[in-house]
Amino acid sequence: MNSQSLPPIDAEIQELRAVAQTYFDAIYEADADKFASIFHPTSSLTSLNEHGDVAVTGVQAWLEAVRARKSPKSQGLVRDDQILCIDVNRGELALLKLKCQSQPRYFIDMLVCIKINGSWKVVQKIFSVITRT
Repeated sequence: MNSQSLPPIDAEIQELRAVAQTYFDAIYEADADKFASIFHPTSSLTSLNEHGDVAVTGVQAWLEAVRARKSPKSQGLVRDDQILCIDVNRGELALLKLKCQSQPRYFIDMLVCIKINGSWKVVQKIFSVITRT
């Protein structure tokens, strides 16, 4: 891909903001199909478990867990979604750093995205539970 065929950086930022918004909506609605629309089928989720060990979960297993959840929306819980950072390498790779909640827990989520066939897809989610700030 040559530099003249790359979309303007502002367009890519807007596309990534749309991915983040879909992600936030999916969390609030506990909507596995919305998550599936932005995650690549081979992606995984990584975090530290309660023992301090790295835990990796495949996206399909995670989507099944999401389907079993009661949504924050159905419980009337307040949303608190923030895009903390969008770091984009034009045309190929991006990192979204997000702060979100699924009460009673709050998270920092880092979504590694790759542009595949003209569409940004999450290929890796790394997350940490935080205290509310």
